[in-house]
Amino acid sequence: MLGAVARAHDVGYAETLTGFKWLARAGDGLVFAYEEALGVCVAPGVVRDKDGISAAVVACDLVATLRAEGRTVPDMLDALAVRHGVFVTDQVSLRIADLAEREALMAGLRAAPPATLAGVDVASEDLLPDADVLRLRGEGPAGAVRVLFRPSGTEPKLKTYLEVSAPAPASADGLPAARERAAALLAELRGEVERLFASGPATGAG
Repeated sequence: MLGAVARAHDVGYAETLTGFKWLARAGDGLVFAYEEALGVCVAPGVVRDKDGISAAVVACDLVATLRAEGRTVPDMLDALAVRHGVFVTDQVSLRIADLAEREALMAGLRAAPPATLAGVDVASEDLLPDADVLRLRGEGPAGAVRVLFRPSGTEPKLKTYLEVSAPAPASADGLPAARERAAALLAELRGEVERLFASGPATGAG
C-alpha cells in the first residue's frame, strides 16, 4: 500500500533489500521507511534507523488527531483502502534444520519457479548475488499477488512472505466485499505455497 500511496501523492518510493542498513540508503529525501514485522523509521533526520520511541510518539499523535476529528485508526485504514485498494499479508515458514536441504529447496525454486500462483500469472526475479531472495509477482483481474522466498538469517527456516491486493471499491459500501475477495485470494495463495513445501511442515508467522 505504501507504494500506492506514494504514487497517488507523486512522491518517490523504493523497495530495498531486507535490513535497515539498506532502507536508510534508499536515496535522498527519505521521510519514512519500514520493514515487515521489524519496525519503522518515522524521523530519519533524527534517527536513521528503526526506532520504536519516535514511532510510538507519531502513533499517539495520529490517534489524538483522529479522535479530535471524531474518527479512529480503523476509519482511516478504511479510507485508505477505498482510495488505494485492499492489501493483506501472511507468512509461511518451513523449519529446516539441515542447511544443505534448505539451500537445495531454494535452488529448486530458482530452477523451476511457479508460472502461476492463485490463478495469477507471475514473473520471478532472483535477487542473487545481492540477497538470497526469490521474488514472484503478478497481477490479474481479481488482484495482485507478491511472494518472497528467503532463508532466515537467524533461524533454521525458509520464510515466505505473501501479499495480495484487491482493487479499490467504488465506495465504502463495497469495502467488505473487496476485503472478502482479498482474503479468499490470500488463502488460495497460502495453500499453493504450502503445497510447494509439502515435503515439510508449514507454520504461521509468530
